[in-house]
Amino acid sequence: MTAAPTVEPAGTPTASTAPRPSVRRRRGGGRLLPLATTVGILVVAELVLRSGVLGSEFPAVSSVVAALITEVSNAAFWDRLYQTVQSWLIGFSLAAIIALPLGLLLASTRFLFRSTRLIIDFLRPIPPLAILPLAVLLLGSGTSMKVWLVAFSAVWPMLFQTIYGAHDVDGVARDTARSYGLGRAQIYRHVVIPGALPYIATGVRLAATIALVVTIATELIVGSAGLGYRINQVRYGGDMTTMYALILVAGLLGWLSTAASRALEKRLLFWHPSQRQAGGGQ
Repeated sequence: MTAAPTVEPAGTPTASTAPRPSVRRRRGGGRLLPLATTVGILVVAELVLRSGVLGSEFPAVSSVVAALITEVSNAAFWDRLYQTVQSWLIGFSLAAIIALPLGLLLASTRFLFRSTRLIIDFLRPIPPLAILPLAVLLLGSGTSMKVWLVAFSAVWPMLFQTIYGAHDVDGVARDTARSYGLGRAQIYRHVVIPGALPYIATGVRLAATIALVVTIATELIVGSAGLGYRINQVRYGGDMTTMYALILVAGLLGWLSTAASRALEKRLLFWHPSQRQAGGGQ
């Protein structure tokens, strides 16, 4: 008699689906290694700065952390942080609303791309801070000026990545969709936009970082409310420890932005080879 087949309970990992111990170890090591490296660098920095080799210009890491705790316990800190994050996110969102549809539109025909290439190449290299005096003259030194300056700086990475992503879609995929009777709009929706998404994701990640830098730099130079203004304020007061603590906050904002962008990219582009390779290598 033939033996009855063994039925695995639902959800039970089989030999082919369960992660191998070596894979689990690599994933655990991939998560712990950056943390261990960061802690090691901070410990070495603490010892070097405490030794006085670099003089008194650079406070110890522990002193910076203590100053950060003092700042965080102050309600005014959270108001400044809100001012910075608000200007950053509004300007970045405005840039995305402009750049992504415009990039797809300009990439749709060679005529549109070629006819606008000169003006885009003229405006793109202009540093955002170079037009800061004009922005202050037209919009003042409040939040609206920061928002538009941030939008101007963030629009170009997303615009170019969207255009080149749409242009780089495999021609065979376009022809295959056309042979199945898909119209121009359907090809753009089902082939071009998914094919351009990896480029767009990179542009969004770069634009978010640039937008944060421009936000804080504008606050530093113009004196608009936010973290940048507070950094300048404590610098003039000679409180270097608090200055470095606030710079650390700005760095943490940038790290959170990159981490959020990568998490969203991993979720949206789970089908892309780059995400599968990154997941397998962890």
